Amino acid sequence: MFCRASQAQGAAEAEPSDARRGIGDAGEGAARKASVIGSGMARGLSPEQICATHPDPGIPKSTVHEWAGRGCGEMGSMGLRRKVGYRPRRHAGGGRPTRHSARRSHDAFSALPEDVRESAWEMGAAVGGRTDTRCLLTLYHRPTSLRLAMPTASQTCDAALAGLGLVDAAPGSGDAVGRVFGVVLTDNGGELSDEGALAGALGERGGEARPYYCDARRADQKGGCERNRPEIRKMLPKGPGGASLDAPGNADRALVMSEANSEPGGKLAWMAPMRAFAAAFGDDARAVLDALGMGAVGVDEPAPRGAARP
Repeated sequence: MFCRASQAQGAAEAEPSDARRGIGDAGEGAARKASVIGSGMARGLSPEQICATHPDPGIPKSTVHEWAGRGCGEMGSMGLRRKVGYRPRRHAGGGRPTRHSARRSHDAFSALPEDVRESAWEMGAAVGGRTDTRCLLTLYHRPTSLRLAMPTASQTCDAALAGLGLVDAAPGSGDAVGRVFGVVLTDNGGELSDEGALAGALGERGGEARPYYCDARRADQKGGCERNRPEIRKMLPKGPGGASLDAPGNADRALVMSEANSEPGGKLAWMAPMRAFAAAFGDDARAVLDALGMGAVGVDEPAPRGAARP
Protein backbone atom coordinates (compact mmCIF):
# COMPACT_ATOMS: atom_id res chain seq x y z
CA MET A 1 0.00 0.00 0.00
CA PHE A 2 1.37 3.41 -0.97
CA CYS A 3 0.59 6.91 0.31
CA ARG A 4 0.78 9.85 -2.07
CA ALA A 5 1.60 13.18 -0.49
CA SER A 6 -0.63 14.99 -2.96
CA GLN A 7 -3.66 12.88 -1.99
CA ALA A 8 -2.98 13.37 1.72
CA GLN A 9 -2.69 17.12 1.22
CA GLY A 10 -5.91 17.21 -0.79
CA ALA A 11 -7.77 15.36 1.96
CA ALA A 12 -6.39 17.74 4.60
CA GLU A 13 -7.44 20.80 2.59
CA ALA A 14 -10.93 19.40 2.00
CA GLU A 15 -11.63 18.92 5.72
CA PRO A 16 -12.20 22.62 6.64
CA SER A 17 -14.30 23.36 3.56
CA ASP A 18 -16.29 20.14 4.00
CA ALA A 19 -17.93 21.51 7.13
CA ARG A 20 -19.40 24.44 5.16
CA ARG A 21 -21.05 22.34 2.47
CA GLY A 22 -24.80 22.77 2.41
CA ILE A 23 -24.91 26.00 4.42
CA GLY A 24 -28.04 27.86 3.40
CA ASP A 25 -29.86 24.76 2.16
CA ALA A 26 -33.60 25.01 2.53
CA GLY A 27 -36.74 23.33 1.33
CA GLU A 28 -36.31 20.03 -0.48
CA GLY A 29 -32.53 19.84 -0.02
CA ALA A 30 -32.71 20.29 3.74
CA ALA A 31 -35.62 17.85 4.03
CA ARG A 32 -33.67 15.21 2.12
CA LYS A 33 -30.65 15.61 4.37
CA ALA A 34 -32.82 15.45 7.47
CA SER A 35 -34.37 12.21 6.19
CA VAL A 36 -30.97 10.64 5.52
CA ILE A 37 -29.58 11.69 8.91
CA GLY A 38 -32.69 10.61 10.79
CA SER A 39 -32.83 7.16 9.16
CA GLY A 40 -29.11 6.64 9.75
CA MET A 41 -29.37 7.56 13.41
CA ALA A 42 -32.39 5.31 13.83
CA ARG A 43 -30.29 2.46 12.52
CA GLY A 44 -27.46 3.29 14.91
CA LEU A 45 -24.96 4.51 12.32
CA SER A 46 -22.23 6.90 13.35
CA PRO A 47 -21.93 10.33 11.65
CA GLU A 48 -18.95 9.00 9.70
CA GLN A 49 -20.97 6.03 8.44
CA ILE A 50 -23.91 8.23 7.46
CA CYS A 51 -21.66 10.52 5.41
CA ALA A 52 -19.75 7.65 3.79
CA THR A 53 -22.86 5.74 2.70
CA HIS A 54 -24.77 8.78 1.42
CA PRO A 55 -22.27 11.03 -0.42
CA ASP A 56 -24.89 12.37 -2.83
CA PRO A 57 -26.69 14.85 -0.51
CA GLY A 58 -23.30 16.21 0.56
CA ILE A 59 -23.69 15.90 4.34
CA PRO A 60 -20.61 16.79 6.43
CA LYS A 61 -20.11 15.21 9.85
CA SER A 62 -20.48 18.58 11.55
CA THR A 63 -24.02 18.91 10.18
CA VAL A 64 -25.03 15.57 11.73
CA HIS A 65 -23.75 16.65 15.13
CA GLU A 66 -25.22 20.14 14.92
CA TRP A 67 -28.69 19.09 13.74
CA ALA A 68 -28.86 16.32 16.34
CA GLY A 69 -27.77 18.75 19.06
CA ARG A 70 -30.48 21.23 18.07
CA GLY A 71 -33.17 18.55 17.95
CA CYS A 72 -33.97 19.06 14.27
CA GLY A 73 -36.51 16.62 12.86
CA GLU A 74 -37.04 14.86 16.19
CA MET A 75 -33.34 13.97 16.31
CA GLY A 76 -31.27 14.24 19.46
CA SER A 77 -27.71 13.81 20.66
CA MET A 78 -28.79 10.76 22.65
CA GLY A 79 -29.21 9.00 19.32
CA LEU A 80 -25.56 9.46 18.45
CA ARG A 81 -23.09 6.80 19.42
CA ARG A 82 -20.49 7.84 21.98
CA LYS A 83 -22.68 10.75 23.09
CA VAL A 84 -24.01 8.75 26.02
CA GLY A 85 -22.09 8.36 29.27
CA TYR A 86 -21.35 4.94 30.69
CA ARG A 87 -21.14 3.94 34.31
CA PRO A 88 -17.54 3.00 35.23
CA ARG A 89 -16.95 -0.70 35.73
CA ARG A 90 -15.97 -2.06 39.10
CA HIS A 91 -12.87 -4.23 38.96
CA ALA A 92 -12.02 -6.78 41.58
CA GLY A 93 -8.56 -6.37 43.05
CA GLY A 94 -5.75 -8.86 42.61
CA GLY A 95 -4.80 -11.03 39.66
CA ARG A 96 -5.15 -14.71 39.03
CA PRO A 97 -3.05 -17.26 37.15
CA THR A 98 -3.81 -17.85 33.50
CA ARG A 99 -5.46 -21.07 32.42
CA HIS A 100 -3.34 -21.76 29.35
CA SER A 101 0.09 -23.21 28.62
CA ALA A 102 3.11 -21.01 27.90
CA ARG A 103 3.14 -21.86 24.18
CA ARG A 104 -0.25 -20.16 23.83
CA SER A 105 0.48 -17.09 25.95
CA HIS A 106 0.18 -13.51 24.79
CA ASP A 107 3.97 -13.27 24.85
CA ALA A 108 4.11 -16.13 22.34
CA PHE A 109 1.48 -14.37 20.24
CA SER A 110 3.47 -11.12 20.36
CA ALA A 111 6.52 -12.99 19.05
CA LEU A 112 4.69 -13.94 15.84
CA PRO A 113 5.45 -11.97 12.66
CA GLU A 114 3.53 -8.71 12.40
CA ASP A 115 1.54 -9.78 9.33
CA VAL A 116 0.36 -12.92 11.17
CA ARG A 117 -0.75 -10.89 14.20
CA GLU A 118 -2.54 -8.31 12.07
CA SER A 119 -4.44 -11.04 10.18
CA ALA A 120 -5.58 -12.81 13.36
CA TRP A 121 -9.07 -13.31 14.74
CA GLU A 122 -10.11 -12.18 18.22
CA MET A 123 -12.59 -14.22 20.22
CA GLY A 124 -14.51 -13.89 23.46
CA ALA A 125 -17.82 -14.68 25.13
CA ALA A 126 -20.49 -11.98 25.48
CA VAL A 127 -22.45 -12.50 28.67
CA GLY A 128 -25.88 -10.95 29.12
CA GLY A 129 -27.82 -10.09 32.27
CA ARG A 130 -27.48 -11.70 35.66
CA THR A 131 -30.36 -14.06 35.01
CA ASP A 132 -29.11 -15.20 31.58
CA THR A 133 -27.86 -18.77 31.42
CA ARG A 134 -26.49 -18.56 27.86
CA CYS A 135 -23.93 -16.38 26.13
CA LEU A 136 -22.78 -15.47 22.64
CA LEU A 137 -19.42 -16.65 21.36
CA THR A 138 -18.13 -13.67 19.37
CA LEU A 139 -15.29 -13.45 16.86
CA TYR A 140 -13.73 -10.41 15.19
CA HIS A 141 -11.47 -10.53 12.12
CA ARG A 142 -8.84 -7.81 12.35
CA PRO A 143 -8.22 -7.12 8.62
CA THR A 144 -11.86 -6.99 7.48
CA SER A 145 -13.67 -6.11 10.78
CA LEU A 146 -16.05 -9.04 10.19
CA ARG A 147 -17.99 -10.00 13.32
CA LEU A 148 -19.39 -13.47 13.95
CA ALA A 149 -21.56 -14.65 16.83
CA MET A 150 -22.59 -18.18 17.77
CA PRO A 151 -25.20 -18.83 20.48
CA THR A 152 -24.29 -21.30 23.20
CA ALA A 153 -26.58 -23.52 25.23
CA SER A 154 -24.89 -22.50 28.49
CA GLN A 155 -21.93 -20.51 29.82
CA THR A 156 -19.60 -23.50 29.82
CA CYS A 157 -16.59 -24.54 27.76
CA ASP A 158 -18.37 -27.52 26.19
CA ALA A 159 -21.26 -25.29 25.11
CA ALA A 160 -18.88 -22.71 23.63
CA LEU A 161 -17.07 -25.39 21.64
CA ALA A 162 -20.42 -26.70 20.40
CA GLY A 163 -21.29 -23.19 19.27
CA LEU A 164 -18.02 -22.91 17.36
CA GLY A 165 -18.80 -26.30 15.84
CA LEU A 166 -21.85 -24.83 14.06
CA VAL A 167 -19.55 -23.79 11.22
CA ASP A 168 -17.55 -26.99 11.07
CA ALA A 169 -20.70 -29.16 11.04
CA ALA A 170 -22.25 -27.41 8.02
CA PRO A 171 -22.00 -29.33 4.71
CA GLY A 172 -19.00 -28.27 2.67
CA SER A 173 -17.56 -25.96 5.31
CA GLY A 174 -15.14 -28.28 7.15
CA ASP A 175 -12.09 -27.51 4.99
CA ALA A 176 -13.03 -23.84 4.89
CA VAL A 177 -12.75 -23.59 8.68
CA GLY A 178 -9.09 -24.60 8.60
CA ARG A 179 -8.30 -22.07 5.89
CA VAL A 180 -10.34 -19.14 7.21
CA PHE A 181 -9.64 -19.41 10.95
CA GLY A 182 -5.88 -19.14 11.30
CA VAL A 183 -4.46 -17.58 14.44
CA VAL A 184 -7.10 -16.73 17.07
CA LEU A 185 -6.48 -14.59 20.16
CA THR A 186 -9.00 -15.23 22.91
CA ASP A 187 -9.56 -14.37 26.56
CA ASN A 188 -9.10 -16.35 29.75
CA GLY A 189 -12.77 -16.93 30.48
CA GLY A 190 -13.91 -20.31 31.66
CA GLU A 191 -15.99 -20.68 28.49
CA LEU A 192 -12.77 -21.11 26.46
CA SER A 193 -10.48 -22.75 29.00
CA ASP A 194 -9.99 -26.15 27.24
CA GLU A 195 -7.15 -25.18 24.92
CA GLY A 196 -6.77 -28.66 23.42
CA ALA A 197 -10.43 -28.93 22.42
CA LEU A 198 -10.42 -25.34 21.18
CA ALA A 199 -7.35 -26.04 19.03
CA GLY A 200 -9.11 -29.02 17.48
CA ALA A 201 -12.26 -27.00 16.79
CA LEU A 202 -10.15 -24.40 14.95
CA GLY A 203 -8.50 -27.05 12.77
CA GLU A 204 -5.05 -26.90 14.35
CA ARG A 205 -2.59 -29.39 12.89
CA GLY A 206 0.66 -30.77 14.23
CA GLY A 207 3.49 -28.29 14.57
CA GLU A 208 1.31 -25.18 14.67
CA ALA A 209 -0.53 -23.16 17.29
CA ARG A 210 -3.86 -21.56 16.47
CA PRO A 211 -5.50 -20.33 19.65
CA TYR A 212 -3.54 -17.93 21.86
CA TYR A 213 -4.74 -16.41 25.12
CA CYS A 214 -4.65 -12.87 26.47
CA ASP A 215 -3.04 -12.21 29.83
CA ALA A 216 -5.32 -12.31 32.86
CA ARG A 217 -7.58 -9.25 33.10
CA ARG A 218 -6.22 -7.85 29.85
CA ALA A 219 -9.22 -7.75 27.55
CA ASP A 220 -7.60 -4.72 25.92
CA GLN A 221 -5.18 -7.09 24.21
CA LYS A 222 -8.10 -8.09 21.97
CA GLY A 223 -9.48 -4.58 21.78
CA GLY A 224 -11.11 -5.00 18.37
CA CYS A 225 -13.46 -7.67 19.70
CA GLU A 226 -14.26 -5.57 22.77
CA ARG A 227 -14.89 -2.35 20.83
CA ASN A 228 -17.23 -4.09 18.41
CA ARG A 229 -19.52 -5.54 21.07
CA PRO A 230 -21.64 -2.34 20.82
CA GLU A 231 -22.50 -3.38 17.25
CA ILE A 232 -24.32 -6.37 18.73
CA ARG A 233 -25.76 -4.35 21.60
CA LYS A 234 -27.34 -1.89 19.18
CA MET A 235 -29.85 -4.61 18.33
CA LEU A 236 -29.64 -6.69 21.51
CA PRO A 237 -29.50 -3.96 24.17
CA LYS A 238 -28.92 -4.59 27.85
CA GLY A 239 -30.98 -3.23 30.68
CA PRO A 240 -34.71 -3.14 31.46
CA GLY A 241 -36.73 -3.85 28.36
CA GLY A 242 -33.62 -5.06 26.53
CA ALA A 243 -32.95 -8.41 24.92
CA SER A 244 -31.97 -11.43 26.98
CA LEU A 245 -29.23 -13.55 25.42
CA ASP A 246 -31.34 -16.58 26.33
CA ALA A 247 -33.97 -15.53 23.80
CA PRO A 248 -32.28 -15.29 20.37
CA GLY A 249 -32.21 -18.41 18.26
CA ASN A 250 -30.03 -19.12 15.26
CA ALA A 251 -32.31 -17.13 12.95
CA ASP A 252 -32.24 -14.06 15.22
CA ARG A 253 -28.47 -14.30 15.62
CA ALA A 254 -28.01 -14.58 11.85
CA LEU A 255 -30.22 -11.52 11.34
CA VAL A 256 -28.24 -9.43 13.84
CA MET A 257 -24.88 -10.46 12.34
CA SER A 258 -26.07 -9.87 8.78
CA GLU A 259 -27.15 -6.36 9.75
CA ALA A 260 -23.93 -5.55 11.65
CA ASN A 261 -21.65 -6.82 8.87
CA SER A 262 -23.54 -5.02 6.10
CA GLU A 263 -22.90 -1.62 7.66
CA PRO A 264 -19.83 0.19 6.29
CA GLY A 265 -16.74 0.07 8.44
CA GLY A 266 -13.94 2.59 8.69
CA LYS A 267 -11.45 0.31 6.95
CA LEU A 268 -10.77 -0.44 3.29
CA ALA A 269 -12.45 2.71 1.92
CA TRP A 270 -15.62 2.12 3.99
CA MET A 271 -16.19 -1.32 2.49
CA ALA A 272 -18.76 -3.37 4.41
CA PRO A 273 -17.05 -6.10 6.49
CA MET A 274 -18.99 -8.90 4.79
CA ARG A 275 -17.93 -7.70 1.36
CA ALA A 276 -14.29 -7.36 2.46
CA PHE A 277 -14.37 -10.86 3.99
CA ALA A 278 -15.78 -12.34 0.77
CA ALA A 279 -13.09 -10.58 -1.27
CA ALA A 280 -10.37 -11.97 1.00
CA PHE A 281 -11.49 -15.61 1.23
CA GLY A 282 -13.72 -16.18 -1.82
CA ASP A 283 -15.58 -19.50 -1.76
CA ASP A 284 -14.33 -20.30 1.74
CA ALA A 285 -15.95 -17.09 3.02
CA ARG A 286 -19.21 -18.02 1.34
CA ALA A 287 -19.13 -21.47 2.97
CA VAL A 288 -18.63 -19.97 6.44
CA LEU A 289 -21.31 -17.31 5.98
CA ASP A 290 -23.78 -19.87 4.58
CA ALA A 291 -23.10 -22.17 7.53
CA LEU A 292 -24.08 -19.34 9.87
CA GLY A 293 -27.08 -18.26 7.77
CA MET A 294 -25.66 -14.79 7.10
CA GLY A 295 -26.31 -12.61 4.06
CA ALA A 296 -25.91 -9.00 2.99
CA VAL A 297 -28.56 -6.47 4.05
CA GLY A 298 -28.90 -3.25 2.05
CA VAL A 299 -27.83 -0.04 3.76
CA ASP A 300 -31.30 1.41 3.28
CA GLU A 301 -33.03 -1.83 4.31
CA PRO A 302 -32.23 -2.18 8.02
CA ALA A 303 -33.20 -5.29 9.87
CA PRO A 304 -36.02 -4.57 12.33
CA ARG A 305 -34.75 -3.59 15.75
CA GLY A 306 -35.74 -5.83 18.62
CA ALA A 307 -36.29 -8.82 16.33
CA ALA A 308 -34.63 -11.08 18.86
CA ARG A 309 -36.43 -9.72 21.88
CA PRO A 310 -38.72 -12.06 23.79
